[in-house]
Amino acid sequence: MQRRVTAHLEATTNGPTSVVLSVAVATTYADVAETLTVTLDGQPLAWTELVEGTTRLHRIDGIASGRLVVDYEATVEGTGEVVVATDLDPITYTRPSRYADSDTLAPTAMAAFGGLSGKDLLDAVSSWVGQQLEYVSGSSRPTDGATNTYLMRQGVCRDYAHLVIALLRARGVPARLVSVYAPGLDPMDFHAVTEALVDGQWCAVDATALAPRSTLLRIATGRDASDTSFLTTLSGGLVLDSIEVTAVVDPELPGDDIDQRVSLA
Repeated sequence: MQRRVTAHLEATTNGPTSVVLSVAVATTYADVAETLTVTLDGQPLAWTELVEGTTRLHRIDGIASGRLVVDYEATVEGTGEVVVATDLDPITYTRPSRYADSDTLAPTAMAAFGGLSGKDLLDAVSSWVGQQLEYVSGSSRPTDGATNTYLMRQGVCRDYAHLVIALLRARGVPARLVSVYAPGLDPMDFHAVTEALVDGQWCAVDATALAPRSTLLRIATGRDASDTSFLTTLSGGLVLDSIEVTAVVDPELPGDDIDQRVSLA
């Protein structure tokens, strides 16, 4: 399997500005041909790569005022190495977090999913969230968490993922958010899915069902969207003007059997 992805970002900076990008594919893929170019008013800027777990971050400091353009391209051959759970993962990813307030939703999770475990629990939570929410672009705020999504009953991929994460954690299942490139996604953008730790294995859960899980390319992994944002402004000022993402797979887009467990590289 070959997957080709691109990300094009344009922004206006009011310098001096420091930013962190999270657009590169994770360290789990061995056969990758990629380029990352960052320019300000057409002039190249230097970046520093930082690695946290399997997540690759690129930091750019001292950006003056102007037109910032980011271009990332990658071709990934093969499936990569499946991520293995660490001893700390069950602790880190069962605790409530900024956007996955599992403590608040614990009574809801108990009432809806009490008595279920393992894959039955994963399937039930994913199906319930997929049926209860309506996918509406622009319907949620950047500060909305799982409880807000539960009450509003609409959102985008990150909202679906946060609600799934919170409900699973409330039932004692470690769960986390993964930002991905998603061939077949419509509308095309960066995508967010859930990983749940079941029987010692991280399993991909996507309540939106908008893209086949087997083709997803991991970018960043974290407790929730606060750990996986594609663009973070550390200091200064920045306005994101446009974003364009593409993701395709060869030889063809496969189906997605929801009865099968899928683990991401």
